Amino acid sequence: MTVQYLTDDQGRKTAVVIPIAEFDQLMEDVEDLACVAERRDDERISLASVKARLVEDGLLPH
Repeated sequence: MTVQYLTDDQGRKTAVVIPIAEFDQLMEDVEDLACVAERRDDERISLASVKARLVEDGLLPH
């Protein structure tokens, strides 16, 4: 990651500058993490159940 720091008169870091593409990727990651957190307590379904349902619906071959 390409990072630049902005500093105050005493040399203390006060801000960070990153390229827009890296910022966009970070924001996408934050959104993904928020979705995971929101669904943490959702009912879990086994992979076998999902596959069976897709076969029933004709979306997967037998």
